[in-house]
Amino acid sequence: MTKQPTNDAAIQQWNRIPREALEAMEPDGDFAKRHLINPVLLRMLGDVRGRRVLDAGCGHGYFSRMLAARGAHVTGVEPTDGMFSYAREKEQALGQGIGYVQAELARLPDLGGPFDAVVCSMVLAAVPDWKPAMRACVQALRPGGLFVFSVNHPAFEQLLTTWRAHGDYRLHRYLEEYTIPQTYASDFHRPISAYLNELAALGCRLRELAEPGLDPRTARDARDTTPGIESYVHLPNFLIVAAERL
Repeated sequence: MTKQPTNDAAIQQWNRIPREALEAMEPDGDFAKRHLINPVLLRMLGDVRGRRVLDAGCGHGYFSRMLAARGAHVTGVEPTDGMFSYAREKEQALGQGIGYVQAELARLPDLGGPFDAVVCSMVLAAVPDWKPAMRACVQALRPGGLFVFSVNHPAFEQLLTTWRAHGDYRLHRYLEEYTIPQTYASDFHRPISAYLNELAALGCRLRELAEPGLDPRTARDARDTTPGIESYVHLPNFLIVAAERL
């Protein structure tokens, strides 16, 4: 039986991301975040002016900076040395008032009281022991606060690679949990029910579930540089969830 990786081991893997890869994602993330994830997250969060927002697992801080530019009072939590340092450097240069804290999500320190919203984008699927991290996100909210998270869609995680190989999408395993190697670190497959049932167990009410598809015009513009990108028009590569803490 394969031993389950620890959260600390996963954090060390994510520390492998080189600085040039972080700089390439300025100012609003990579292609998928720019066209599929960010617009949905921002719509779900609504007007954030004057609201306390926790960016849980903020990475190099691009979404924290987007939220601060929209008037939110942002705290970003990131466990890795490299991405945390990069986010701090950007804050020192831009002076947006973002407070960055280096910590693992499952072991959050005192962050100064409850938040109006917590966003956890493309993080939970990268955490081996993910339930304590989700619990910490929910517990950081005030009653009625909004928890928004995104993950690779568990039914279509390897959409682009399989589409390129076969001209369609093929999935052979869904119900069990397993590791998916990525460029710098691993993600962990879990069925949709795992995330939604844990939300319910934590006392949250589901407000919306989104499965965004790529605009066909954007796909046409990108197809020369990204073969198979038309798959994003037909199938959702991402799952985005908004829930309210009761």
